[in-house]
Amino acid sequence: MLLGQIAGIRRYPVKSLLGEELDAAEVRAGGLVGDRRLALLDRVSGRVASAKNPYRWRALLRLRAAGAGPVRIVLPDGRTVGADDDRVDAVLSEVLGEPVTLVDTPPPDAVLERSRPEAVLAAGVTVPVPMDEGRLGAAAPPGSFVDFAPLHLVTTATLRRLGAAVPAGVVDPARYRPNLLLDTEGAGFAENDWVGRELRLGDEVVLRMLAPTPRCAVPTLAHGPLPRDPDALRAPARLNRVVPLPGLAAQPCVGGYAQVVRPGQVRVGDPVRLD
Repeated sequence: MLLGQIAGIRRYPVKSLLGEELDAAEVRAGGLVGDRRLALLDRVSGRVASAKNPYRWRALLRLRAAGAGPVRIVLPDGRTVGADDDRVDAVLSEVLGEPVTLVDTPPPDAVLERSRPEAVLAAGVTVPVPMDEGRLGAAAPPGSFVDFAPLHLVTTATLRRLGAAVPAGVVDPARYRPNLLLDTEGAGFAENDWVGRELRLGDEVVLRMLAPTPRCAVPTLAHGPLPRDPDALRAPARLNRVVPLPGLAAQPCVGGYAQVVRPGQVRVGDPVRLD
């Protein structure tokens, strides 16, 4: 069944930093080539830095990463530092006010700190709130820093549904950090119903949908020029609170996680079909 077409491709070379839009990309078992292949390691705790803990790391979303090798990181003042630059750790530590090291290999038994989103909504981002911990990349091949699965996608229908429910009237897809933006019709949240089914992208790529994507506090944070917007989480909390995986409680979800069944090239404009 024809669903629509690929409207956008986004790659995030460094975990929790802003990324880049692409016209085309290669998809492998681990996701888009170059996506979330680097991360910042907190030298104090030894844990991967993530904006899912906005009290500590919301400033990551003021930096932008681009390229697949070498990666370039654009700082808030417009300066650029390469991932292969000997000064990169010192520069990023100074900008963030935290001692960090840029790494390309997840530490053993890497875990993800996730502030409870409802607590962030209630208390704001300037105070510590209770957190949960989970293993990085539980449904992905080893070696990358994805939260759960290799690919994350969101439909334009879902974004329109959310936009209609917020005062601004629109929700920028950048807040939800999808790899693939799919242009589809419908009432929104169809991603919930695709779990267990396959998506065919263009002539080559086949994905298997795994789960709706539970949302943390990240969509509410400032993303570069985008201001903070708590409604980006409040809206799905009202409209699409579902159980993403067996054993978990119902959570606000936007989009879906997918594994790669068949790799290949994807391009903006490629048709998307549901099997």
